[in-house]
Amino acid sequence: MADDYYPWGGEFTACKKAGCVAVVILNFDYIPSDKVAIYGSLKTENIGIEKIVANVISNPHIRYIVVCGDDIRGHRSGSSLLALNKNGIDENNRIIGAPGAIPYIENLNNEAIERFQKQIEVVDLIGVSDKKRIEKTIDECITKSSPSFGKPYIAIKIKPEVEISLGDKRVIHSKIIVDYLGKINKRGE
Repeated sequence: MADDYYPWGGEFTACKKAGCVAVVILNFDYIPSDKVAIYGSLKTENIGIEKIVANVISNPHIRYIVVCGDDIRGHRSGSSLLALNKNGIDENNRIIGAPGAIPYIENLNNEAIERFQKQIEVVDLIGVSDKKRIEKTIDECITKSSPSFGKPYIAIKIKPEVEISLGDKRVIHSKIIVDYLGKINKRGE
């Protein structure tokens, strides 16, 4: 069940709406207890991470992400998620310090990334598949839970500007710009 808090969809299970922990499962079979807010797998170091960030920051109750299991060879999606939380992105939208093959964030703005960095503490259990240890870590996060981070933040998917050139001579302005929100502007404004 994906409720209002998780607008970007993806392969996840929503559990406790006011839960403070999300669990990212890398490369192994594990179903955490239903006291977590949400859990799911992560396969890619770009779109997969974008969906996690967008969905997690939309629920202000989530303050921790526990990343567990073996990182995916080549993609290194778990390590890339940790790097995003710690370092953010550079001017080319590349996750700073990410070891993944293509760790680029193309569909989130800087405000969403900054919200993720401030709202979420990522708990690194990469390489851990001991379910008792993971549950103990989840319980520790719940025990030290921080208060809600305020209002939900709904990240809008960024779409690049599209330039349209109209060849019709009856058009007053032959070039217009359509921004990612669909707003039309004359060239140069």
